[in-house]
Amino acid sequence: MLMVMSEPVKVIDSIARNVKKAILGKDEQIQLVLCCWLSGGHVLIEDSPGTGKTILARAIAKSCATQFKRVQFTPDLLPSDIIGSYILNQKENKFQFIPGPLFTTILLADEINRATPRTQSALLESMAEGQITVEGNSFPLNPLFFVMATQNPIEQHGTFPLPEAQLDRFMMKISMGYPKPDEEIQVVKDQNKSHPINDLAAVEIEEDLRGVRLAISNVAVNDKVYEYVMDLVGATRRHPDIQLGASSRATIALIRGAQTLALMQGQDFVSPSHVYKLLGPILTHRLMLTPEARISGKTAAAVLESIIKESRVPLE
Repeated sequence: MLMVMSEPVKVIDSIARNVKKAILGKDEQIQLVLCCWLSGGHVLIEDSPGTGKTILARAIAKSCATQFKRVQFTPDLLPSDIIGSYILNQKENKFQFIPGPLFTTILLADEINRATPRTQSALLESMAEGQITVEGNSFPLNPLFFVMATQNPIEQHGTFPLPEAQLDRFMMKISMGYPKPDEEIQVVKDQNKSHPINDLAAVEIEEDLRGVRLAISNVAVNDKVYEYVMDLVGATRRHPDIQLGASSRATIALIRGAQTLALMQGQDFVSPSHVYKLLGPILTHRLMLTPEARISGKTAAAVLESIIKESRVPLE
């Protein structure tokens, strides 16, 4: 098995190890979030309050010495509160653009489904194109711009579910889950005097991350893997229980994510196992079931699992 350049792997490993100092027992979630970020995507984390969603975002930002901003989404939040706006500079007697918190490297959109659809849509252009347009003027964002959005499933009052177009902008949707009892005990002990994140120091810089992104493109993808991905995505569009299947953006995300995951594991080619690991996080939230399927109690995850079992996996 050939290995890719060792430097990108070392960069990713050092970040992951550092983040684990503040987040215990969440190795898989850390791996998926880093995979999503390095792939150029964005992640939606849905879980109960107090499961470490915010700490995860802060830990990643501190580990990479990147700019981090947090926006608490509420019903009265306006698009200009996120994007920024023009104000009159009285000294120069001209309008000047004042950037909003969207101009950062990592943006934590906390409880994104609390904001109105109008405010939610303010993120669409930035997530898809890496820029924003205000009054006809375009402003580029950091090439490493990354949205980590959270939503709490148990709080239904005063929420606005994300529309399909918004969900499709998120490369992955994951959950944190509660820690195991022994891990939770250790978390309590670690925070007895202060939170471990307060002592977290940067281990990498943005320039190193840009180098990792360049290396991802060099990870080879066999035609059989392309066909495997296309078979799975195509099956979601034909399944009788699915009203809206995965988009072409999902196909691109699967390939790009698999390349990143292969690199993270020190491999220079994508195998079906890399694709398989990402199917749930990348596809489930993009599938809209038919009303009949929802009434019968079926879930997108269960339908996707049946599709995966029926698909022929190419030999590695």
